[in-house]
Amino acid sequence: MRDAAAVMAGGAAGTLARAGLAEALPVHPGAWPWATFAVNIVGTLILGWVVVARAQWRPLVGTGFCGALTTFSTFQVQIVVLGDDGHVPLAATYLAVSVVVGLAAASLGRRLATRSAAP
Repeated sequence: MRDAAAVMAGGAAGTLARAGLAEALPVHPGAWPWATFAVNIVGTLILGWVVVARAQWRPLVGTGFCGALTTFSTFQVQIVVLGDDGHVPLAATYLAVSVVVGLAAASLGRRLATRSAAP
């Protein structure tokens, strides 16, 4: 029950953070979806850190906050919309950059956690 409460609390915070960033950085047709890109990269960095650093924080920070902050489905739909609207090079770039930077963020998060845990 404690884990469920932690997931809900983290999810509420992640949802508010994502909604705030989406409002601050609205998506414009044919433009880079900055809010989605930012939440996915930041969430991946944090998740990379939390899976190594603090097992007890995973329900709150990993499943809750990062789960609500990040959005794979919106990322996918934005790529399809960009392509359907004739912005195929931008769609392909957004896909490639998101995957590469996301993997780098996950790796960096894990490295930061490993370094902070080292004696």
